[in-house]
Amino acid sequence: MHTHQEPVFRLAYLLLGDPDEAEDITQETFVRAYRALKGFDTERPLQPWLLRIASNLAHNRHRSIGRYLAALTRFARQDPDAIKHTTIKPEDDSQVLWQAVKQLAKPFQEVIYLRYFLDMSESEIVAALNVPAGTVKSRLHRALTKLRGIVKRDYPELKEIVE
Repeated sequence: MHTHQEPVFRLAYLLLGDPDEAEDITQETFVRAYRALKGFDTERPLQPWLLRIASNLAHNRHRSIGRYLAALTRFARQDPDAIKHTTIKPEDDSQVLWQAVKQLAKPFQEVIYLRYFLDMSESEIVAALNVPAGTVKSRLHRALTKLRGIVKRDYPELKEIVE
């Protein structure tokens, strides 16, 4: 658990953006992995399997949060003054880059996080996402192309980082 706890937490945090939610997902990942350990193929690496569990849990949590936000939106439409909007200003390039990545569709965010934030190889990503290698390669290519466009349009100060 100690070996894989940090990558699992980082993925959950990158997908959800909330440390408390990421901690919950991390704990739940290891509970679910323990319960399913008998079915785990010991010929395969453990980390991609754990990251797949974490990713699925994070996606489920994200859907739950989406339903909650939809309810808040309906509430805000009824009483617009009830909710005050605040803007968080990024402190450095990594925060700005994270904001740019969050504008991508979820499958693209996920492949960017796994490859560049968690430094996983393509074969590890294939195992973590349970998709063919060609899918990983095409998602990475399309994600980087879209990310470059977002940076060019919205974050020109990051141009050197993504090119």
